[in-house]
Amino acid sequence: MNSILNKNLFLIKEHIGMFKAANNFDVLNPENGVLMMTCREPNLGFFTKLFRFTDYKRMTPFDIIISDNQNKKIISIKRGTTFFRSDVEVFDENEKLIGLFKQKFFSFGGRFEIFDPQGKSLATLQGKWTGWEFKFLKDNNEIALVSKKWAGLGKEFFTSADNYVLKINETVPENDPLRALILAAVMCIDMVFKE
Repeated sequence: MNSILNKNLFLIKEHIGMFKAANNFDVLNPENGVLMMTCREPNLGFFTKLFRFTDYKRMTPFDIIISDNQNKKIISIKRGTTFFRSDVEVFDENEKLIGLFKQKFFSFGGRFEIFDPQGKSLATLQGKWTGWEFKFLKDNNEIALVSKKWAGLGKEFFTSADNYVLKINETVPENDPLRALILAAVMCIDMVFKE
């Protein structure tokens, strides 16, 4: 596992554009703005691009690659075409399956169950229907939070509409595969729940 995943605070900045089909993000150190990772969809097919500009955008497949600032792959995230519920697979830098996300039906604000490759439940990603905040819960304890608001550098910091902050609790051990799954799940929020 890449050591950059042992950090506890990440600023995720979405690339915006009028006619963009791909979901592209930069992951920055929120304390100094230094680029830490990139998240790209480099291999979009023609029909996927076409459907990304319709009401069926949430149903389109995705194949996302998260790389470090030296362009070395850290994680890949894949989903096929979906109609009702998203099942997402997460792979390490060697394309070995490290986890799965299964979207829950009829959840207010959005919800994923996070599983290891053997199907054991590791955590839950739960959104609030009243705003843009998502909590990662393990045994009913919060282990990470994704929010548009961050208290840092002595003042409240509100991100723009296309940016948010991921804070992973220190209780998640270093080099635990759950850290990679948490980051991967954050990249799926926009594509599964918010588009």
